[in-house]
Amino acid sequence: MYEISSLEDIAALKEGVDVECKLAQGRDGKGKLPKDFWETYSAFANTHGGDIFLGIRECANGRFEIAGVKDPGKIIDELWTGVNNPQKSSHCVLHDRWIKVVTIEGISAVHVHVPKAARKQRPVYLNGNPLTGTYVRFNSTDQRQSEEAVRRMLAEQVEDARDGEILVGYGVEDLDIDSYNQYRQMYINRQPDHPWNQLGPQEFLYRIGGWRKDRESGRSGLTRAGLLMFGHLTAIREAFPNFMLDYQERPEPKAELRWVDRLTLDGSWSGNVFDFYRRVIRRLTTDLKIPFLLEGDQRQDDTSVHKALREALVNTLVHADYSGRASILVVKRPDMFGFRNPGLMRVPLDIALQGGSSDCRNRLLQDMFRYIGLGENAGSGLPKIFQGWASQHWRQPVLRERGEPSDQTLLELHMLSLVPEKALNSLKEELGSEVFSQLSGNERLVLVTAQIETTVDHSRMMSMLNIHPRDLTQLLSGMVDKELLERDGSGRGTVYFLRGARMLDLLTESEEEGEEAPKGPDLSSGPLGERSGPWQELKAIADPIAQRGKAPKEEVEAVILALCETAPLRLEELEALLGRSAEFLRKRYLLPLVRNRKLRLQYPTKPNHPRQAYLRDDVSDDQ
Repeated sequence: MYEISSLEDIAALKEGVDVECKLAQGRDGKGKLPKDFWETYSAFANTHGGDIFLGIRECANGRFEIAGVKDPGKIIDELWTGVNNPQKSSHCVLHDRWIKVVTIEGISAVHVHVPKAARKQRPVYLNGNPLTGTYVRFNSTDQRQSEEAVRRMLAEQVEDARDGEILVGYGVEDLDIDSYNQYRQMYINRQPDHPWNQLGPQEFLYRIGGWRKDRESGRSGLTRAGLLMFGHLTAIREAFPNFMLDYQERPEPKAELRWVDRLTLDGSWSGNVFDFYRRVIRRLTTDLKIPFLLEGDQRQDDTSVHKALREALVNTLVHADYSGRASILVVKRPDMFGFRNPGLMRVPLDIALQGGSSDCRNRLLQDMFRYIGLGENAGSGLPKIFQGWASQHWRQPVLRERGEPSDQTLLELHMLSLVPEKALNSLKEELGSEVFSQLSGNERLVLVTAQIETTVDHSRMMSMLNIHPRDLTQLLSGMVDKELLERDGSGRGTVYFLRGARMLDLLTESEEEGEEAPKGPDLSSGPLGERSGPWQELKAIADPIAQRGKAPKEEVEAVILALCETAPLRLEELEALLGRSAEFLRKRYLLPLVRNRKLRLQYPTKPNHPRQAYLRDDVSDDQ
């Protein structure tokens, strides 16, 4: 929760994914809850939560100041009336302690903290209609959700498990017999004396959750889990039109669409989830350069890293939303393993990392894997993955969610030393030996992480340091005071980066991964607009708009797209090139172009990134 207690705190506010400021003075100037408050309330509750400040005015320079509300009690009464009225808001996610009046130098404003709603409360929608009144937060805007997206949220809300439904018209003839027999053999090998080994095929399927009886209707048949686990590809795609499994082994540590080995749904194998697991886990662990262990005089090839990879792959398959549009993607590179599944996490990230809390989207699939010794159902999967990586002193795994272009969860397991010698030497050279020698261990880790990952934030460093959140906040602030770091953003959107990193180097994300970036204009020195060479080429593109006071919207959009196709450009650079104010460009052109996927952010997961830039969205996002 973001706190304000001074004029400096207000001036430092920046609207973003979790902060929204509204004037809220009403026609009479005494204060009134704005109509668009409710869209932000719905968006915050359906995304990651956030803070709404009422009585705060945005100035022409983009900074904020307190305007105040004369009757804050009136606004708070309106708010409570609305959140408890089902015709206005479907759920109340607020508590008394999260709504308070903040008085600064005699002027009052209202602070409303909106938490993320629980899964069974989402979607939080407005005006009694989820299909037209559901919003999510994207950057600093509240976006109404499509009917398809809302229906997925509703399914997540009412179904504890998504894979238990009986599929009408499907039967054992839709199963791949080889996959089924392989599974039964693994089951027998693990539990040779189990009574289920004597059962016939359909009865065995019934016991493991692949076949189900509806006792009310008397109908029985294959479950979603049974078809996904053992089915033929054609039958699976008839039931799940967006179904896609993809494994790529890439030869270099780059985000490129080139591979030396690929397994995808090409018709040469069954195409089901169980077969995908068997084929991919062998590829993931082949040539894994991990020293074996000895238990007594016996070699133990099954290390904690092998276990972590198995857990990561099973997690990807059992937590996937098979109705979603993103594919299941597994990537193996010399420097990392990447896992992507459609659908957001059902358990908040911090709770998932602690372990002990499980809310699996496909519980029957999870059970099927568990019966043959794969995966967990006690919420210990993620801790096991993180422990496996820690055992090698590799960098902490990165787990994140993404809502664009569709809901997906990504796990990155980097095989990089926690503090690489090369990074330490570079840092020592940049800071000087004397300054470097005075750094604490935690300070060194923060700086090395910022150097490798470009930026760090509070949550990222909390995942790496054994430190109290308050102490980490003081550590980061102290490093800013000592000019070891620079800071940008506010609240949960605050990011920290090395000194000088604010200077634009026009690197694309692919170049940070090791690829050669397209050449951009030389913007690294001199006043903006006084550069030659490529900058003049950009000016030539922009001048037909810059030299006109007014221009048709479609012409301005076309020029913006042409500029951002030439090179990634920051907001202030577009402002200088086009002769329009930054705020005007952002609201009228850039945000709509991003929403319509004609432009994309250079750092899509960090909207407040200090080097955020816009570029033409002509390629699909990938790991």
